[in-house]
Amino acid sequence: MLVAALASLLMVSAPQSSGSAQDPADPVVDLGDIVVDGRRVEDLTREFVGQVAAPAQNRGLARWRDGVCIGVVNLKPDMAQYIADRVSTVAEDVGLKPGAPGCMPSVLVVATVDASTFTAQFVSQRPRIFRVGGSGMDLGSGALNKFITVDRPVRWWNISLPIDSDTGRRAVRFPGDTDAEGNPTAPIIRRGAASRLTTQVVDDTQRAFVIVDIDRIQDVSLEQLADYIAFVSLAQVDPDADTSGFASILNVFDDPQQTRTLTDWDKAYLKGLYDTIRTRQNFGAQRTEVIDSIVRAHRELTAASDNATPE
Repeated sequence: MLVAALASLLMVSAPQSSGSAQDPADPVVDLGDIVVDGRRVEDLTREFVGQVAAPAQNRGLARWRDGVCIGVVNLKPDMAQYIADRVSTVAEDVGLKPGAPGCMPSVLVVATVDASTFTAQFVSQRPRIFRVGGSGMDLGSGALNKFITVDRPVRWWNISLPIDSDTGRRAVRFPGDTDAEGNPTAPIIRRGAASRLTTQVVDDTQRAFVIVDIDRIQDVSLEQLADYIAFVSLAQVDPDADTSGFASILNVFDDPQQTRTLTDWDKAYLKGLYDTIRTRQNFGAQRTEVIDSIVRAHRELTAASDNATPE
């Protein structure tokens, strides 16, 4: 059965890589149509980030560090290849290196029927790949239970890790970390310059699991599904986010006709997340840093669109 086939999980090779319904009476904010008014864009961006962002408990927003490898299983080869290629392209657009052919998947997309039953079996067989045990690596046991039981077309689970940005080494203790004498140990962070405002410990995404219920995706195109998977794989997204007031791919299952692909909101969010430095010690300040970066990304997208429009 499929769960057994996935028991070794990231030991499989990846394919070759190259909210709530909107009330028709309410306006949908399309980032591409906003006249650039710094304060207005900032307010809208803050609201969008407030809805979408779902960092691990007591941590800042995480992202992939250098590259990402996409694995897609239990779909026809051409469909699996399309999703892997599309997610890899979106990853490349934000500065990540797509995985080479045959790479070990860091994002595993599994299509299945009866997704809740499958997910429960999957988690029960390999609980430690979902709850590693280190502090600040996921959303907690309550969120994991919801991941297992929720009834959605697509569900996802992200694992992140606080790391030393100078060395790339983890900055959190794992259960079982001991020295030669068996005494508990913890990673040592050597600060380059002491500061109460900045930090060299940042959060990196380590793996992501995306479960697709094939009985509930009949109304969306393969392109829409792939873009949705790309967004929830490359960012920590709140599955309960209410983005109905924004033009976003996150609304695609509520209204497939409204959003055909990643929107300017989505692209600006991803670009802003991956462009920001994330050096603020305070997590609230880190989020503001990301918001400012998204606003800059929006302006770049708007300028590029204006320049591409024929006179």
